Amino acid sequence: MIKETKQQKVYRVLKARIIEHVYAPGQRIVIDQIANELQTSAIPVREAIRQLEAERLIFYKRNIGPVVAEVNETDYSDTLRILAVLESHATALSAKNFPKEKIALLKDQNKSMKEALETFDMMQFSALNATFHRTICEACDNRYLLELIESTWNRMDAIRGAGSTLYSKRVKESINEHEQIIDLLEKGMIS
Repeated sequence: MIKETKQQKVYRVLKARIIEHVYAPGQRIVIDQIANELQTSAIPVREAIRQLEAERLIFYKRNIGPVVAEVNETDYSDTLRILAVLESHATALSAKNFPKEKIALLKDQNKSMKEALETFDMMQFSALNATFHRTICEACDNRYLLELIESTWNRMDAIRGAGSTLYSKRVKESINEHEQIIDLLEKGMIS
């Protein structure tokens, strides 16, 4: 197992805290405080903050320093639209050589999503939904497209937060859409 660097550890911790809303939008990130807490120097903290800034999860506010980005419903809907375009293209590319053995996996994931919805387990639903889409997109073999999708998923995670109901209107529709996607992948009919 590869040991993570100090910067990777700080990045992982800060990102988790932003996504899980431990750090609220608009909250200041105190570099020295984080460095002391994680027993590191300020350098890995600054590097992690720069990476989170590139992902639009943190921004620099004049005379204050790094702050957790504010997110609104417009950001959510704009990001969701871009994600739909990127994932649609990745799905079309994946369909050309989609591994038949992964069809059963997609069906199981979608069934588990339906069960999670029936028990109102939105955390499980969200995790399964992400896995479902990653399973399809990873088969596209376009590294740059996958990087863009991953970055957009990260943005969506930050907007929604863990277990958020911001997108709950779509969850029932998504299960039916997934069934259609699976059917088209199985028939090799996505283009």
